[in-house]
Amino acid sequence: VLKVLSHIDSILRSPRAPPLIYRRSKGPVQNYIKENGQECGFEHLPLTIEMWADQLTALKDLHKSLRKLSLELVPWHTADPQDNRESIRVEDLQFMVDAILEEIENKEKNSQTPSLPTLFAIVSHFQKLFDVTSLNGVYPRMNEVYTKLGEMTNAMRNLHELLQLDSSAPPTVVVDTVGKLCDVINENVTEQVQQLLGTQDIRSIINKLEEHECFFPPFQALIQDLLCLLEISNLDDILPAVQNLK
Repeated sequence: VLKVLSHIDSILRSPRAPPLIYRRSKGPVQNYIKENGQECGFEHLPLTIEMWADQLTALKDLHKSLRKLSLELVPWHTADPQDNRESIRVEDLQFMVDAILEEIENKEKNSQTPSLPTLFAIVSHFQKLFDVTSLNGVYPRMNEVYTKLGEMTNAMRNLHELLQLDSSAPPTVVVDTVGKLCDVINENVTEQVQQLLGTQDIRSIINKLEEHECFFPPFQALIQDLLCLLEISNLDDILPAVQNLK
């Protein structure tokens, strides 16, 4: 027994032992004497052992909590090989904490790497913007958007070149330039119509068009009859054919 007590005493006096584990006895009844006559105190040893047992049990609960935290923060890590062990070591817990801290430090160093919630938010936002109801439809819609974007980019590049605009000109400038060009073309067409019909106002143009609409159908029918009667196919041949009939 004295040998066991001496061994326990050496453990309790070890520098590796926590300071609160070993305390000298206070009271004559609590003291024990070793073979060499030195004093050693073990009156609080049962309480210390009970504390150790509670701490070992608490280590298992702490291990479970750290596993949940690890699965939440670093789910791609492989399963801990110590999960099925009955006894959990502090080294196992320290390894898990170090892995989590390393992941957090890497995220801080490389802020461009998005987290899983960020990626999920990006996909959800894309689905909302482009009316995609399922994840399977995300890639096809991305390809469609990419194709349409390429077509629009090529069209805008060609318009910049045709309109002699700077490549940095925004789409609003392109639209305004095309609108002005259309206005110029419409004005030229109006002037040409006015010159052709010999009128300067819209009402007169409408009247002229109505007159032509009444005149041309009968005239066209007459020409067709003449072409058929004279057995010719061109308008230019009508007059020579009529002259030959004299």
